[in-house]
Amino acid sequence: MEKERIVVLDFGGQYNQLIARRIRDLHVYSEVLPFTTSLEVLKDPLIKGIIFTGGPSSVYEESSPHIDKAIFDLGKPILGICYGAQLIAYTLGGKVEGSKIKEYGDTDIKVDTLSPLFRGIPETNTVFMSHGDHVAKLPIGFKNTSSSLHTENCAFENQEAGIYAVQFHPEVTHSIYGQKMLAHFAYDIAKCSPSWKPENFIDEKIEEIRKQVGDSKVLCALSGGVDSAVTAAILDKAIGKNLYCVFVDHGLLRKDEAKQVSATFGKGGRFSLNFHPVDASDLFLDRLAGVIEPEEKRKIIGASFIDTFQKAFNEIPVCDFLAQGTIYPDRIESGLGISAKIKSHHNVGGLPKDMKFKGVVEPLKDLFKDEVRQVGLLLGLPESMVFRQPFPGPGLGIRIVGEVTREKVRMVQEADAILREEFAKAGIDKKASQYFAALSNMKSVGVKGDARSYDCAVVIRAVSTDDFMTAEPVDVPYSLITHIADRIVNEVDGVNRVLYDFTSKPPATIELE
Repeated sequence: MEKERIVVLDFGGQYNQLIARRIRDLHVYSEVLPFTTSLEVLKDPLIKGIIFTGGPSSVYEESSPHIDKAIFDLGKPILGICYGAQLIAYTLGGKVEGSKIKEYGDTDIKVDTLSPLFRGIPETNTVFMSHGDHVAKLPIGFKNTSSSLHTENCAFENQEAGIYAVQFHPEVTHSIYGQKMLAHFAYDIAKCSPSWKPENFIDEKIEEIRKQVGDSKVLCALSGGVDSAVTAAILDKAIGKNLYCVFVDHGLLRKDEAKQVSATFGKGGRFSLNFHPVDASDLFLDRLAGVIEPEEKRKIIGASFIDTFQKAFNEIPVCDFLAQGTIYPDRIESGLGISAKIKSHHNVGGLPKDMKFKGVVEPLKDLFKDEVRQVGLLLGLPESMVFRQPFPGPGLGIRIVGEVTREKVRMVQEADAILREEFAKAGIDKKASQYFAALSNMKSVGVKGDARSYDCAVVIRAVSTDDFMTAEPVDVPYSLITHIADRIVNEVDGVNRVLYDFTSKPPATIELE
């Protein structure tokens, strides 16, 4: 179903997704499109406003991304952010220059409170800056609406034309009143209504799925993660018994995870779908025996999953459609916009070559992760599943440094269960974006039960992040770390040492391998 929306045109900014998320927080639908999107597309009357993102380029360089000046004749309200602001000025006849004093981080600005963008906002407030260029001269018809100590034109506008520009980043939480500024743009300037809500999404998506698949059967690979679980739950509401879910237990899941998935989706659960659990743990672990190199482990796990899924696929009724838990960031990170391709996602890029399907059903492809969680709760999924920690496809295979064995899997599962239990008790689970226990390839001398031991070392990792592209270690109280370490050493056979990973990303990755 078509809906009114605000389009975010991507000029290579690192916060392109964040801008769209902030607009959606206002219950206004927003999507990220490349800056090369045609004017014909942007003429759509349901597009109520356009936002230009930031970006790493300088507008006066030939290689930098530019726009067709005719975009300003569409009559759509436009908001330029950082590079987007400079691009507006440059394209409409203003002047942009390199700054003698560059501004990065929290910056105090003064705003014109008569501006529709700053109405009701304190005259002096703090915003997040990140720029090396500045607008030295405004285009004809524009007026200055904000300044800082080192930048005269922190914001400017042409109310008659509906064009607004800010040098800072209102979408970042460091900009104290940034969300209020975005609300002014969405509601007061673009005249959007707060109609984008998870409840409406579910009803619309059920109708859309039924129209797409009709009476056909749909196959869904259910991993137990929140994306695939919500995909299965919404398809269950739409087509019920025509949905076939294959759940592969590769022996590398967290403790009791397979039981929880089976309890939720299997016989006696709240859903009416056809649930096919496959215990392939022996196959995966046997193939991983003796393998040390991380990338080789990933390839073996991936190939084994395909083999297992293919076998299960051949044992169930013919399915015409494949359901995937693709979410919006997957599409963006796989190259939807112009920002650097972050990583390829297995569920982006078309149909599996060896399986003959009429099409792919991706009910969550327009949702961000937090929206997926909201939908999951509304569909009746347990909180423990909806708010489950991010878990890599290869599972514990990449949280065990070196060779993967059944004994090592047991140690990681037990240590990780202790960590999650204690973090939940202390409330750290609400503070950390991702946390887990991993097993290093280090063995060291210790004393357990008054006897010498030569056992393994567990590594605890807990990070905080907004986008998972960068991450900082969580400041976990020393007393909690020591308590967790004591429990792991005392309760997990084969472990005599616990380490805490303080490394940021970059230079480290979040996972160990």
